Amino acid sequence: MKFNGKSAIVTGAASGMGLLFAQCFTALGGNVLMCDVNVDALNNAVIEINQKNIGKAVGTICDVRDYSQVCAACDKAVESFGKIDILVNFAGGSSTRIKAVDRTAYPEFPDVPIEIFDWGIDVNLKGPFYFAHAALKQMRSQESGIIINIGSIVGAEGNGYDMDYPTSKAGLMYGLTKSIAQFGAKYGIRCVCVSPGPVLTRAAMAKMKTMLGRAADPQEIIDLILFIVSDKGQFINGENILIDGGRNAMGRWK
Repeated sequence: MKFNGKSAIVTGAASGMGLLFAQCFTALGGNVLMCDVNVDALNNAVIEINQKNIGKAVGTICDVRDYSQVCAACDKAVESFGKIDILVNFAGGSSTRIKAVDRTAYPEFPDVPIEIFDWGIDVNLKGPFYFAHAALKQMRSQESGIIINIGSIVGAEGNGYDMDYPTSKAGLMYGLTKSIAQFGAKYGIRCVCVSPGPVLTRAAMAKMKTMLGRAADPQEIIDLILFIVSDKGQFINGENILIDGGRNAMGRWK
């Protein structure tokens, strides 16, 4: 798979799988606009990629909850690379974990301050929605492009405490992805959602059960995404793909 002459926007690009995708994509010749809110981590990542890889990386600070910043990021991608071939919406995460919610003080879903869940829905659902809305303007004009949303096994399972997370992920997996694919078909635009099970971006993920008896290495997720956005994956469209080691097929409630 080669991506010479291709350009991608990646959100959540300063760490985790967003960073890994940017590294792999540029190593294969592509150019990437890296979006994140962590200034220092973003700048360091851009410098490292530009020192090591074939493709070019450009960084931009972007809070995915702010539509004006999202539009500015898309404009910067076009200014830097002339087009937007690929958008990968990695930015996201569990609001109660990231906000370090004390489960002793807030033991059940109704007890958690609604502002915590507002943050989660804004980042995990509205962020990808905003980026799709902004990037599709450019993709429509060039009559090509692909958007990759990142779902989660939790979007299929649910969660009785962190309800914003499965709600948001299910929205990406079953609503936004199909809708973008329907809109984009006449313009040569595809949309696919990749939904991981447990991934070793955090050690705690190793505790989640799968039929394979392990969590995924992050590279396994990135390899699937690279295939989908490459010339080899052109017939995949409008679909949610679970890459979960068989977790969704397990009889977990026995």
